[in-house]
Order: sequence, then structure tokens, then C-alpha cells
Amino acid sequence: MGVSGGTSWRPSLGKASYRMSLERYYAAAIQVDKKNPGRREDIGSGIDRQLELIDCAVRGYAPFFPVKLVVFPEFAISAPVYPTAAELSERLANPIPNEHTDRFVRKARDLGVWIQCGSQLESDARWPGCVFNTTVLIGPDGIVSKYRKVNPWIPWEVHASPHDLPGYDEPLFPVADTEIGKLGVATCYDWLFPEVTRALAAGGAEVLIRISAYMDPWGATNPMDWWTIVNRCRAIENTAFVVASNQGASLAHYPPFSWPGGSMLVDFDGRLLAQADPGPGEKIVVGPIDLAALRAARRERLGHSFLAHLRTEAYPQYRTPGFPGSPTPTDRTVPGLESNIRERVARLHGKTNGP
Repeated sequence: MGVSGGTSWRPSLGKASYRMSLERYYAAAIQVDKKNPGRREDIGSGIDRQLELIDCAVRGYAPFFPVKLVVFPEFAISAPVYPTAAELSERLANPIPNEHTDRFVRKARDLGVWIQCGSQLESDARWPGCVFNTTVLIGPDGIVSKYRKVNPWIPWEVHASPHDLPGYDEPLFPVADTEIGKLGVATCYDWLFPEVTRALAAGGAEVLIRISAYMDPWGATNPMDWWTIVNRCRAIENTAFVVASNQGASLAHYPPFSWPGGSMLVDFDGRLLAQADPGPGEKIVVGPIDLAALRAARRERLGHSFLAHLRTEAYPQYRTPGFPGSPTPTDRTVPGLESNIRERVARLHGKTNGP
């Protein structure tokens, strides 16, 4: 098809088509590689680029298949670049919704897609003094669900866990029932706890979304490659698709770690459907979601039906808080974490005589 008159050809996306239930579509996991904002007013430029990347994924692949779900990594909007919750709250955290989520809503409406936003630092007047590491799912009609990271990466992350707040009354593991299936998300370190994705599966999740900032050497490369192992295992044990987007930030953009990317899609039998080559940089990887096949497997399988075969009453350790035989509890209070971070940073720069 020719292009004339200097007008770029843009394939029709059929904006109204999202209203019907879609059992087969494609998802895109998008990596970002950008300098992290240090102030609220710096966030917008990163959103500019993410909106461009959504167009690349959805419009670019439209002649081949419909991309209906777009997933960004942890810290794609804002990251914990300060060691204390007070500094994060003062300089970076925003309530949700905000001007940035509004821009994603307009893009989702324009393209008829769902966007799992990369995480951002969230403030909430209900919980003064707390900062949450939050991701929102946005669809054509607006914000669909909000997930706050339940397991901060101790000792480096000082975000509040909603689990630890007395009187917290919102679902810890929400599942969104959408036209593209039942979607559940959890953030990075959450996925190292199989109970998290099991809770999402118990809520009916068919597509498990992972937004991550998973650094070397645990990322997408040998000899450990926890990234791939965990993503495939969670897909198998929950009979669910996995769409996992990992940070592609270079060491220069987010010290002291380097970020291996390797974003991927996995089917409900643990097959790798698509994966970005490991290494930093912006990348888009796309793969198919077949809800019809998934639903048939959950309905008809007798063998390897892990959700149906689960004997919950066989695991008494979950009846009481804590875990029998676990090590001495790690200090999970925000002051304790902040003190730990300051001490480690000081040692890193040779300012103490510690080990």
C-alpha cells in the first residue's frame, strides 16, 4: 500500500472492538531505559516516551495481530532514588489518580487497549507518612484496579506494605475482570513468594502480570536466571499466562545496579512464547494470549490440575502469622530500613569502619 501526500499511514485499530470479550489477542511487555526523575516535575518526560512506546507496540503490530495488553516495568514512572520515605514523599510521591494516569487513560481510550502502568511512588491522605510502590491497570474506561507492592525488597526499599498497616481495608491482591480476561498483577519481589500469585489465581486470575526491576545477577542471565525460572514456575503452578516486563535501565541510569531486561511471555504450561534478548535498553516483546485454550485446560484437565488438586488444609503453617523455624524476624519498620540503607551506603563509600 502506498503512502502519498506526506501523511503517514496508520492502520485502523477499531476502537469500538474492545467492548466485546476477546479470548485471543497479543500482549506487549515493554522495557524502558531512562534516567530516573528526582523531582515531580521531571516525571512527565518519561511519560512522553512511554506513550510513544505504546503507539509502537499497538499501531506497529496492528497489521499482524491485535495488541490489547501493554505492560511496563517496575519504577517506569518513578523510583525510590532517596533513602527515606520522607524524602520520597516530599519530592516524588503523588496521589492516584493524577495527571500522569490521566494521560494513560486517554491513550487507552484512543487505542482500545489495557495498560499496566509501570510503578510509581504513591501518597495517600488516608495513610499519612506512608509511601506506596503502586501500579495501576488502566483500560479504555479509566483506572480498573490498583496494586500496592506487598513485599518491599528489604532492606533497600522503604515503601510501606499495605499488609503492615493497622486497619488497612482494601484488597491486597485484587483481580480485574476485563474484556481481555481476568488480570492480576504483582510487583517484582512479590513474585519470589509463591503465595502471592496463588492468591491472585484463587481470585480467578487468568493472566498474571509481573512488573519488575530485577537486577543482575538474579535477572535474565546464567548462571542463576531467577527471572526465567520464577516466571515459568508461577505460570505452571497456577495454570495461567504470565506477562513479565523487566527494567532495561543501564547502570548509568539507575546505580548501583545494572538491569538485564529479558522481558517475556509464558503460557500456562510454562512455555516461553516470546522473550527480549537479555541486556539493557528499550525493547518491546509481544506474544499471544489464548484464553480459550487456558479455560479449556482449567475445565477439562485431570492431571497436572494444580489448582483443583490443592489440599489447603494440609498446610497448618498458614493458620498463624509468621513461619515455624524461620530466622529471627528482619526489622520491617520504615525507620529500621532507612537506618540500614544509610549504614550500607556509608560503607559503600568508605565512610565507616564496618565490614
